[in-house]
Amino acid sequence: MPRQILSIVVLLVQFLWLSAAGAQTRAFVDDAGRTVEVPERIERVMAAGPPASVLLYALAPDKMTGWVMKLTDEMRPFIGERWRDLPVHGRLTGRGGTANIEAVLAMKPDLIVDVGSVDATYASLADRVQEQTGIPYVLIDGRFARTAEILRTFGDLLGEQENADALAAYAEDAMARLDAVAAGVPEENRPRVYYGRGPQGLETGLSGSINIEMLEVAGAVNVAASAGAGGIANVSIEQVLAWNPDVIVALDPGFHAAVRTDPMWSQVAAVRNGRVYRVPTLPFGWFDSPPGVNRLMSAWWLAGVLYPGSADVDLAAKTREFYRLFYHVELGDRQIDTLIDGAQGMK
Repeated sequence: MPRQILSIVVLLVQFLWLSAAGAQTRAFVDDAGRTVEVPERIERVMAAGPPASVLLYALAPDKMTGWVMKLTDEMRPFIGERWRDLPVHGRLTGRGGTANIEAVLAMKPDLIVDVGSVDATYASLADRVQEQTGIPYVLIDGRFARTAEILRTFGDLLGEQENADALAAYAEDAMARLDAVAAGVPEENRPRVYYGRGPQGLETGLSGSINIEMLEVAGAVNVAASAGAGGIANVSIEQVLAWNPDVIVALDPGFHAAVRTDPMWSQVAAVRNGRVYRVPTLPFGWFDSPPGVNRLMSAWWLAGVLYPGSADVDLAAKTREFYRLFYHVELGDRQIDTLIDGAQGMK
């Protein structure tokens, strides 16, 4: 679309939105401290990135304008049938952003929401998109410890308080369980853990990375923290050997399968002792990928991984419950087996 025509369209959308909203707006202060005028009644919401997409789907799936990325054939059975074929509008934030102003306008949202970091970079993006489209854009701090608060705040914003309260109560119960398990383990017995991402398992999260936040919440030691602060980083097998973790949490199924027979990895204590665990990732990761409300499943799964014998739980039952509440789907036994096979250690 030529730039002049696009500018006219943007101005028209802004005019129509402001005219329709009129006095029927309210001020919402987001987690970046921005005051955003949002409609009193919000019916269509666009997620700016994957964590926001998961939150929106869990809380108010009928208000989604679409997905930030195409659902794979493997993901689709774990999503409620009514929402599997929503359009894909791309993402505004994070690596690989694909959405643009035209995509935003085409979705005709009443609100854009992003969940995760709320630093100046994301605030600037939100301001710019809001200015260009006339569509309110709010930022929500996505730290895991705030999960229940996030659900209630977002539920109030969307007029979904009843569902938000139910999901927040679940979150509080799950997090309290994880806290109790971790608190019962002396500091000297906390496992040293390596989080291996990528097909070779040589990508990991440094100290402070949101991608390894669950390790910190669970009271484990992230061995890669000694390499400094930051996000995702590439490391060498020699570095992993020097760290010699007690537990490896593997994101990529290929890495999880290969590590058991790789002569280099066989020197790592976690591999020798069979404590290499594959993160379930359908439709979204239990540990990461994305770092959203989907990580609540780690309260049950990761506790058992890190503290075997101290966190006995019926993982299949907890999986069924979580997927019903957050993903609006009733899982069959075979689907549950697909999720947790390999997630309970090397066989």
